[in-house]
Amino acid sequence: MKKTAYIFIFLGLSTPAWVLGQSDADALRYSQTSLTGTARFVSMGGAFGALGADFSALSYNPAGIGLYRKSEFTFTPSLYTEQTTSYFQGQSGINDKSNFNFGDIGFVFAKPLSRDNATEGWKSLNFAIGYNRLNNFHTRSFYEGVNKNNSYLDYLVQGANNNGAGTPPSSLDPFYQNLAYQTYLINNPDTDRPNLYTGVIPAGGELQRRISETRGSVGEMVLSLGSNYSNRVYIGGTMGIDFLHYEENTSYQEIDKNNSIFDFNNFNLQQNIYTSGVGINFKFGMIYRATDWMRIGAAIHTPTWYSMHDDYNNTMYSNFDNGDSYAFGSPFGSYDYSLTTPFKAIGSLAFVIGKQGLISADYEYLDYSNMHFSDYYSSFTDVNNQIRYTYSSAGNIKVGGEWRFADIFAIRGGYGYYGSPFTSGYAVTGADQSMSTYSGGLGLREASYFIDFAYAYSVSHNYLQLYSLADQSVPGAINKVQTNNFMLTFGFRF
Repeated sequence: MKKTAYIFIFLGLSTPAWVLGQSDADALRYSQTSLTGTARFVSMGGAFGALGADFSALSYNPAGIGLYRKSEFTFTPSLYTEQTTSYFQGQSGINDKSNFNFGDIGFVFAKPLSRDNATEGWKSLNFAIGYNRLNNFHTRSFYEGVNKNNSYLDYLVQGANNNGAGTPPSSLDPFYQNLAYQTYLINNPDTDRPNLYTGVIPAGGELQRRISETRGSVGEMVLSLGSNYSNRVYIGGTMGIDFLHYEENTSYQEIDKNNSIFDFNNFNLQQNIYTSGVGINFKFGMIYRATDWMRIGAAIHTPTWYSMHDDYNNTMYSNFDNGDSYAFGSPFGSYDYSLTTPFKAIGSLAFVIGKQGLISADYEYLDYSNMHFSDYYSSFTDVNNQIRYTYSSAGNIKVGGEWRFADIFAIRGGYGYYGSPFTSGYAVTGADQSMSTYSGGLGLREASYFIDFAYAYSVSHNYLQLYSLADQSVPGAINKVQTNNFMLTFGFRF
């Protein structure tokens, strides 16, 4: 082995999509939403498609803007906490993270057109502008366990050997295979076949450990316009401008904890990715007040068309029993591409119980198999085909209720079930990425102001398998993700 060497490459480089590997999991991450927004919206499980008169509802059924009678300003500071419990090879690991953010901030301007409620006609024309938070990406996770059968290096060797055809060292993937080659984790010992490789962990037995932290969110700037016809039909539209930010820093290690692997101690692959995106979508909706006690709502959302940008780099470190150690860094890569999220349709029903209470329910339909990537240089055929095979249509159900006391106090509750996005052949039992949310809250409403508090808890399970091999099964981790969201909304009417 060589003496200790630390080599890093600092180059600006635009690379094709296969180097970074935009994946079906990335498309799913940016296509889903979570329960966040104003406190009243969250406390009732987000079931506002037939209710309206709430700023967060403008990102779901914009017809709700037609129910405003007064202009309004609202903002919602929020405290978000997350805990991930990971189960891998009979062991569990727990980590958590918190984040302070704003669920919403926005203005609604109500313009009366007629105050004569005795005759039919358009009664108002309302406009809104502001921000709604749609998803949080703040997580920390940790797992470790012994893999008795294979190594991540087997995956790199399998790719480099290319079904026996081999790959010249100069053509190895600069973000993964070449890092392992430069740090002597994969080698080509056969001089007769210099383009074929073997790994330094021939038969498993190493401790595998993964530590990851993610940050970011999806937020939507809303521009909404709607009207009220005869206090019976409410229509509206929203142009959403979505801002996406995602950052992930991961350390993946394999360690010869029991000193059972010849001349190998450990390696560490550190990965960093920074993703930003700006997208646009359009939402159209209607609410029909069938009777004084029943409302029916419907809305459709176009896909969000994102323009995306990634910056990324990896570094590999290796240590051997004889004291040798190496480090090698990848180029700094960047890549521009596009992502299209699924179309969404929402149906809603609400029952109003006088001035005391209400019960509402929403059903959302979307087909995750319609997600797809594109750019000017690559067809993304492989990953788009994987999306079509892996994902299917899903339904999200939200229900909520409110009961008022003395006309100004309210107690609220809600529940939501977000269906699994996977086809039956790809869903892992106990980790199908469905999610349940439970929420509740309180409210104080006066003529010129209101204050609402909400708490929401969500739980979901997902499955993470870092690599796959053609001839062996590879263990994966089941992650239980629990979130808590506390929010306080302040609103002023004028």
